[in-house]
Amino acid sequence: MGLKETQAYQFLKFTNLSLKNLGFREALVSPSPPFKEYQNTTKIKLSVEKFPPTPNFFEILSKRRSKRGYKKIPLSLREIALLCFSAQGVTGIAEPYLLRTAPSAGALYPIETYLAINYSYEIEPGIYHLEVKDFSLALLKKGYMGKILSELALGQAFLASASIIFIWSAVLSRTISKYGSRGLRYIFMDVAHICQNVLLASEALGLKACPVGAFFDEELNKFLELEEGESVIYIATVGK
Repeated sequence: MGLKETQAYQFLKFTNLSLKNLGFREALVSPSPPFKEYQNTTKIKLSVEKFPPTPNFFEILSKRRSKRGYKKIPLSLREIALLCFSAQGVTGIAEPYLLRTAPSAGALYPIETYLAINYSYEIEPGIYHLEVKDFSLALLKKGYMGKILSELALGQAFLASASIIFIWSAVLSRTISKYGSRGLRYIFMDVAHICQNVLLASEALGLKACPVGAFFDEELNKFLELEEGESVIYIATVGK
């Protein structure tokens, strides 16, 4: 099989935009709500009223590395709040959009943030969803999930010792309803912006972080009980 026969090449070809096909519009899907909210569950309010002093931004850039050697040291609620703010904290409102710390194509924000808390001083272990509207963590599953997530990430052992694990999913119709299949390109750009924010914030806070792209999609979606049309597309671990 040559490159042109791969699905990746065909996808890029199908979603190519040029002056020749500018008028082409495929059938679009109905839009989704702008963000998910879980009801009837415990929620932990997050706050970042005051930012801590950090190194020079360009020093942070120069020191960033993917680090996997975690020591199962708990993170504080404040550290977790700062990381969540760096990922998808609301920084402005342009009705009907909630503008965030990371950019998004059309301000549609198709990415949902889930957080596996393995080791924290103030938050019990479990799976949480970041509620962007009120900046809180909604408890979805209780208990330490590091070992399970390690297995779902093709047996990468360092997930089990990470203090927290960010899991990002995409609600496809949020972006595809406006941009068609080309919107999938934008979705992957969006999650990359978010992940880089978390990696740089981790470095600024003196933490270790590592992005993860290898995992069993179907099994991880099932573990998080995601509905059809929402799928995990990226992971990042953070610890000390």
